[in-house]
Amino acid sequence: MKIGESCSVEPGKYTLAGDTADIFRLPVDLPGLRPVILIEGENITVDFQGAELQGSPDRFFPDGFYGLAILVKGKNIAIKNARARGYKVALLADGVENLQLEGCDFSYNYRPKLYSTRERECFSDWLSYHHNERDEWLRYGAGIYLRNCLNTTVRTCRVTGGQNGLLMSGCRGALVYNNFFHFNSGLGIGLYRSSDNRIMHNRLEWNVRGYSHRFYERGQDSAAILVYEQSSNNLIAYNSCSHSGDGLFLWAGQSTMDTGEGGCNDNFIYGNDFSYAPTNGIETTFSRNRIQGNYMADCRYGIWAGYSYESLIFANMIVGCRTAIAIEHGQHDTIRQNIFINDTLGIHFWARAEQPSDWGYAQRRDVRSLGHIIDRNVFTGVRNPLKISASQNIAVNGENLFTGFETLLETPLPNEGTKFWRNDIYGTEKQLAAVWANPALRSSEGLNFSHTGDPENPYEPLNVPPGELNEPDSLPDGMLAALPQGFPRGRQLIVIDEWGPFDFRRPTVVLDTTAGNRYSFVLIGPSGKWKLAKMRGVKTVSAVQGTVPAQISVERNPTAEDIRLEFEYTSEQVIATPFGELIPAGETYRFEYRRFEKKPEWKTQFFNFSDSLPPPDVFKNAAVAESRSEGLWYAWWDRPAPEVQADRFATLSTADIDLAADQYIITLTSDDGVRLYLDDKLVIDRWNVHEPETEEVTVTLGGRHHLRVEHFDAGGFAALECRIRPK
Repeated sequence: MKIGESCSVEPGKYTLAGDTADIFRLPVDLPGLRPVILIEGENITVDFQGAELQGSPDRFFPDGFYGLAILVKGKNIAIKNARARGYKVALLADGVENLQLEGCDFSYNYRPKLYSTRERECFSDWLSYHHNERDEWLRYGAGIYLRNCLNTTVRTCRVTGGQNGLLMSGCRGALVYNNFFHFNSGLGIGLYRSSDNRIMHNRLEWNVRGYSHRFYERGQDSAAILVYEQSSNNLIAYNSCSHSGDGLFLWAGQSTMDTGEGGCNDNFIYGNDFSYAPTNGIETTFSRNRIQGNYMADCRYGIWAGYSYESLIFANMIVGCRTAIAIEHGQHDTIRQNIFINDTLGIHFWARAEQPSDWGYAQRRDVRSLGHIIDRNVFTGVRNPLKISASQNIAVNGENLFTGFETLLETPLPNEGTKFWRNDIYGTEKQLAAVWANPALRSSEGLNFSHTGDPENPYEPLNVPPGELNEPDSLPDGMLAALPQGFPRGRQLIVIDEWGPFDFRRPTVVLDTTAGNRYSFVLIGPSGKWKLAKMRGVKTVSAVQGTVPAQISVERNPTAEDIRLEFEYTSEQVIATPFGELIPAGETYRFEYRRFEKKPEWKTQFFNFSDSLPPPDVFKNAAVAESRSEGLWYAWWDRPAPEVQADRFATLSTADIDLAADQYIITLTSDDGVRLYLDDKLVIDRWNVHEPETEEVTVTLGGRHHLRVEHFDAGGFAALECRIRPK
């Protein structure tokens, strides 16, 4: 349908499949897009009145969703109260000026299956948003995708249960506020070559993948807000961005890495909550920005600002992070009037001895660590407030307060010209000895010389007044973007399954700990009653019914190949399935936990080769090394063994396994090429150079079977993993 004038849509649900062709295969053919609805023209208002487009009627799982629901072209177009689910992209606007999106819900669209498990990361789950010159981001799907749009307003919209909420490429002058883009497996909001926009008052929590509490904390480049490739002068303020892979992930872009020019500069990041990030509350790299008034609690890094320059980090509160602020190869950054509480490491400056030879940035710019100012901050209960290594002319001045620390300053490598002035330090003589005994780290007046610092000449006394707050105005109708009182919070409540982050709209069971044949589980979700309806492979269980939340322990029958727990649950409130289907209050909802314990013993042999690809007879040569393992899981950043080359090696892994008659899924993750033979029959063939990818095949097995995996690494990082489980 083409809509070219203002109208309203009759409320209801419309099952309308999108284009079945893979229209988002690269390079994207934007002129050839065939949407369900095209809205094109000028001065048009379309009110969908809650009408819902339902796509992909032949597909149930979101990794199979396809097509585009709504395409928008023209000028002065308003779209209100639209709903679309089951598509690769719900709404795409191309070159629209003065677009308004209001009250739209584009939840439960495309998202790929994740292969990371509770105990082990899968490298094929990593995202890469580094390139979007040809709209490569469309391969990941989106609730809303804006391309080359000017002066767009997006308000009171919602995207959950997808991979990406709102993606903006080549956009300017947008106002994005009062939206709920949360519980997605990739990004809440992503910007690429998009400048002069305002991102304000949005709920962007739990946009995350690649995290398993106590097992691994990777994030896999998911983020509440992504700012990439020459996206500058954006205001990012008053957003709730907690429990996301990164709270905010800013990277200058490949053009800056190649030329040393440009960057994502002069963005104002103000008054946001970036807490509980598995990786970084804020990551800003190769750029100049202002980071002010933000809150970061319990992140791996509060702020990571590698290669940043002339940035101001001002009046933030960073609490309980492993490292509060980390800056490698930064220059002339100012860290002023921040509060650090109970962090393990406060501020870390350092430089590496060498730079990557393929970084044009490092070849064309001065990348020494130098000229930073640490001014009027408060460090309380921070175990190690300062770690400064291989840096020059660092000024620690202006009445910083250090209290409750173990070691004030660590200097793993020599520094030049680092000095302290007029700091209030409450520690023992032993704790201060590292500073006081090093003449390069003190002025002639010692630690009590009155000085506040000047970036141009930090060693001349100068009275610098406190920095102006420079607070951006909140929007008059901007909502208070914060987690409601009582809502679950904390990194232990980032729970991710094969479809993304758990959203607390239903119960789920999570493996907590394992010890031999004993497992402990936690049940979380809305309050309600649960009972165990079925068990398999279980010897004993601590409870068979109760209320959510709960914790139960299970002992597995040691002879069982797998363990299975099936739960029945009822609640007095409406709940929602992982795919957005509503379950009325009082109706039974079923969920389960399954774990396959059968792991074959693998023998892996290693072979070196010299050409760009392994020769056909590479496995006929003598192996240079050999290993054995229970289960096949490898990740190599360097040579696997002393006899094996770091690059250009092949592996041959073999195993035998006895299985009960059933259907099984075999998944194979590789970087680079891989082949899987089952009983000498080729069932997976990806014998080419590629980044980490996962293939899977369903087979019917029973009895004894032979597995053979051939793999090669052409260069760089290498990965290999094979899993088998009942379907």
